[in-house]
Amino acid sequence: MTSPLDFQVAYPSLRPPMMGRNAVCASQPLAAQAGLRMLLLGGNAVDAAVAAAMALTVVEPTGCGIGSDAFAIVWDGKQLHGLNASGRSPAAWKYEDYAHLPAVPELGWDAVTLPGAVSGWVELARRFGSLPLTTLAQPAVEYARDGFPVSPLIGALWQRGVERLGGQPGFMACFAPGGRAPAIGELFRNPAQARTLELIAQTEGEAFYRGELAAKIAAFARQHNAGLTLEDLNNHRPEWVELLSRPFAGGSVHELPPNGQGIATLIALGILEHCGIGRYPPDSAAALHLSIEAMKLALADLERYVADSDHMEFEARHLLSDAYLQQRAALIDPARAGDFVFGAPRQNGTVYLSAADAGGMMVSFIQSNYMGFGSGVVVPDTGISLQNRGASFVLEPGHPNCLAGNKRTFHTIIPAFALDGAGQPLMSFGVMGGSMQAQGHVQMALRIMQHRQNPQAAIDAPRWRVVQGREVMVEPSLDRNTLAALRAMGHQISVEDPMQIHSFGGAQAIMRDAQGVYIAATESRKDGQALVY
Repeated sequence: MTSPLDFQVAYPSLRPPMMGRNAVCASQPLAAQAGLRMLLLGGNAVDAAVAAAMALTVVEPTGCGIGSDAFAIVWDGKQLHGLNASGRSPAAWKYEDYAHLPAVPELGWDAVTLPGAVSGWVELARRFGSLPLTTLAQPAVEYARDGFPVSPLIGALWQRGVERLGGQPGFMACFAPGGRAPAIGELFRNPAQARTLELIAQTEGEAFYRGELAAKIAAFARQHNAGLTLEDLNNHRPEWVELLSRPFAGGSVHELPPNGQGIATLIALGILEHCGIGRYPPDSAAALHLSIEAMKLALADLERYVADSDHMEFEARHLLSDAYLQQRAALIDPARAGDFVFGAPRQNGTVYLSAADAGGMMVSFIQSNYMGFGSGVVVPDTGISLQNRGASFVLEPGHPNCLAGNKRTFHTIIPAFALDGAGQPLMSFGVMGGSMQAQGHVQMALRIMQHRQNPQAAIDAPRWRVVQGREVMVEPSLDRNTLAALRAMGHQISVEDPMQIHSFGGAQAIMRDAQGVYIAATESRKDGQALVY
């Protein structure tokens, strides 16, 4: 029998875990309320997730927008389904046009890939939803039309976005119409975005990819000599995919396959099982050392091999074989930090949400602009901010993630799901924040599945993040003696400045117990909220 969750363990927090027969967790309270409204109307978990996702494009534009990409994992009551709603690069893109640059630009049209999030909302609602898309869009439309108060963290990020992106086409008119970012607590209205969301809902996405909105996007691209065309938008389709998984701690962890980084979570967990991670207390120096080293090995493989699955040198599953993971685990010195080199991560913006209903359906969903507001490009009179995911391509001929036309770039955003030993749902979970996401998934799985910490304690626990080489960033709440022990092992530890905007991402999780009751938890460091009934 699985041991019970530990509700006595706790880390500094202002939040208890929430419990109920239905649950919604989101990175912004108004979005969580949008999802809960759908459940109260008789909708299911997918209805709640889609409503929350649409609302997040309005109330948290610093992390996602209508021009984002999205991914999802759905437990339909019997089995898991994976959805890849990420867009490809414009067909006209050529490596030669970027070869003279040190990297793919992060700003402007040269960073814009096809937006896939809208197709994800539509596909999820079409296959699993029970309410009309027009109903699911209503909270988002109301927030955009009538206004919403800008919360403190989002307000600070908004100001940063205005300073960085003010020169990009369409940005100021949409997000700083008075020539400035909205103040914290100020009501912000975006009537153009309200009209766009209504049109998307009324046409079930057709207007966005093949109709009026698609024409506006393509025309704005032509105006700026960009590669994105109406044909590119017409050709976009989301894709249902087979999930990757690894057994772990008596259950299993499931991630979407490449082009996302979820496989790094599975590699690291596999290595840790071969290292006997369960022998060590979760906050001990030994456990943290092994976890950091396993993550460094996983990230090294991630950077070298993972890209659009159509362009990888071999099938992703080969990175998860027991023989290979055992070989990688043998490289770890239990007393000394090693050198496993990979590229430095980039800063970005992402939103994650989870929803679950009394009927047993659960959803793990994520969407993102990539870096904050994305490219900074906003299509006039639409509220459509376009992502800058093209900046994830590399300019290295022969690399599987090298820039090319009609290709999905490597993706950082990943939802996750765990099943128990009987193959029944254990939890939907996710962590936001670039390369922190795979690392956060590992830390959540260790604390909840291996050590049976309750999800709020697991989220509140001090996190670490591999930066580059032996460089590791940790949160200031990590025990000082543990820090000293890690430094003695050769880790180059930096402690995050508590006065800076949090760089360890945010997390949400919904667990399901044997009674069918959900235990929901969300980030206490940020604006997230868990709602249940």
